[in-house]
Amino acid sequence: MSRLVTFLILFAFWMMLSGMFDAFHLFLGVIACGAVAYFSAHLLFPDGKVGLCGRNVLGMALYLPWLFWQIVIANLQVAKIVLHPRMLDLINPQIVRFKTAIKSPFARVTFGQSITLTPGTITINIDRDEFTVYALTDDTAASLPGEMEKRVAAALEKEQG
Repeated sequence: MSRLVTFLILFAFWMMLSGMFDAFHLFLGVIACGAVAYFSAHLLFPDGKVGLCGRNVLGMALYLPWLFWQIVIANLQVAKIVLHPRMLDLINPQIVRFKTAIKSPFARVTFGQSITLTPGTITINIDRDEFTVYALTDDTAASLPGEMEKRVAAALEKEQG
């Protein structure tokens, strides 16, 4: 069941992005999405259960607009730094290590990808609860893990209790 749900999600996304609806392209989409679903369904559903709960869907629906806004803000900040005449005084590249309170693997990966999507930061490694992140400036380094961790946890972590 997890492979079927994974296939349906991938195929819907593929159709949305490709915009090709002739038989040849649909057939290629079915083959590609089927192969990916067969080999990677465990990534979406680690325990094999298709319990994509409404809480996670709602949480992501609320989290993604906030993330997109953070990406816009970070883009503007990086552009300001790059265009500043004293750019070298503003940057201080560094590696930051921190532990996260996020427990689920999916939420951790979402958190790591969100960090990487935000300009000025790159998630280098995730080892259980420890993250290693490259940060372009002191301000960026100081903001880790910060608000993003709280929002990912609120969106994707199961309630404690």
